[in-house]
Amino acid sequence: MKKRVAVIGSSGGNLYNLGGKDPFGLIKEIQMQLDAADMELAYVQFIAASTSMDQAKPSTPAELIVLENGQLNVVYEGKLEDVNKRARDFDKVLAEQIENGEIDALILVSADPKGINSEAIKAGAKKGIPAVGTGGTSCGIARSMGLNVVAASGTTGSTNRTRAVSYTAGLANYWKTKYKPVIGSLKKEEVSEENPFKRINFRGIMVTSLPAFIAMAITIALSRIPGLSMFNEVFETMINALPVVVSVVAAKQVSGFDEVGIVAGVVAGALSTKGGVLGGLLGGIAAGVAVPYIVSFSVKRNFPATTVNILSGGLSGLLSGLVMYFGFSPIALAAGNGVRLLIQAALNYNPIIAGAVAGLLIWPAIIGGVYHAAILPIILLEMEKYGNSFLGAIDAIGLVVTAAGITLANIVYPRTKADRVAAAPGFFVLMAFGTFVEAAYPFMFADKLVFATALISATLGGAVAGFFNARGMGYVPILVAPFMSNNPTGFILSMLTAFVIAFVLTAMANRLHKNKSKENKAEVQ
Repeated sequence: MKKRVAVIGSSGGNLYNLGGKDPFGLIKEIQMQLDAADMELAYVQFIAASTSMDQAKPSTPAELIVLENGQLNVVYEGKLEDVNKRARDFDKVLAEQIENGEIDALILVSADPKGINSEAIKAGAKKGIPAVGTGGTSCGIARSMGLNVVAASGTTGSTNRTRAVSYTAGLANYWKTKYKPVIGSLKKEEVSEENPFKRINFRGIMVTSLPAFIAMAITIALSRIPGLSMFNEVFETMINALPVVVSVVAAKQVSGFDEVGIVAGVVAGALSTKGGVLGGLLGGIAAGVAVPYIVSFSVKRNFPATTVNILSGGLSGLLSGLVMYFGFSPIALAAGNGVRLLIQAALNYNPIIAGAVAGLLIWPAIIGGVYHAAILPIILLEMEKYGNSFLGAIDAIGLVVTAAGITLANIVYPRTKADRVAAAPGFFVLMAFGTFVEAAYPFMFADKLVFATALISATLGGAVAGFFNARGMGYVPILVAPFMSNNPTGFILSMLTAFVIAFVLTAMANRLHKNKSKENKAEVQ
């Protein structure tokens, strides 16, 4: 008998910038991958807002998508607060199905464990069914509520397909069943007819472009190895290629077309390199906006398909690129330089205070949804100039290394055996890949002392990084990160500061909690 899986959660306009064309695209990708693993999509309760959920307000237009008779349908449209109220009714229905044994697993897509998805998650925790998901904060809270989250990650750099594959693989591994991801296209190509301007999301574009910046940083590390100075030329080539990469990502995501958007992005990006990364971003967005309009113009006049592709891809990229080349590239370059000069001015004024303040704010920024929207793009702008970044060092030290210290403390000195089991995979990912800081969330949210520990560790680690003027980046193995820094010694000392403080204070908090538990038991007896 097939395992029956329910998808719950929400997302907004940012779906367009994670490789999907609309919320239906993500759910259909999940359904396709579940089918490949001989699982069944049995229930859907999904809220789709018109803007990113980080920016959504109670009055934001939204839709409630559910699965009815095997078909995805919008059952309610209105303000987000009203849609949320309706969603609670479906949450109760799902909770009953879980209690009756009709649902075998949950997929959490930026779910709301303490709100519109609370009943289902409580029922899932009580029943002991497995869950997988994305959205570090929500998965962390769900795990702290007792839900058996067997695989969780953030959304950085993901697409609809990679997320769907990740969900399905997590469940297949848990049940030890065979699963071969479906990499081909959906049976029917669907192109969104929505206004392309609504698909513009700077955060999503920059996040998806991140791997190119990491590749550039690797060339810097290689160039410092004796005998490999030739990689300096490779670094210069990579710098010139970054605007093209960003332009391609922007054009593809904004246009809603795949190959045509890529071609338009390449042409626009090649003509926007004088404007740096921001130039590529603006050129790609302009090309992406132009593509659907030129497609529509051509199709309505019955142009041959080949001609439509040539006009939409080539002409969109050329027109947008020429506007950047002759007009806006100098402005974009000046804007990028201004951001970098502002950061350098803060460091020149007092590097220790600048590092401490950045470290103190980095955790509230990522928990509050500000990190990916504002800080990460600034990190990438710094990397465009230097190959590494001061805020990138704060990211690696204040978030990744601190989270590693917290998770290791819960492996060595856990409150319970369950905490040790939960912390181990997170610690491995943090050390091996330099990401998934959400692994520390369950412990931070469960204990104010651990939360304070994260802030203290990040603050002091940031201060040390400021003192040494250390630049760097996350998203790489922790042991490799120092070699991508302008000051490896200072970077290592900063890492050790954050790691030791996080480990020691978390261990002390866990020991204090266990002692209090023993005292309470003694009083009861």
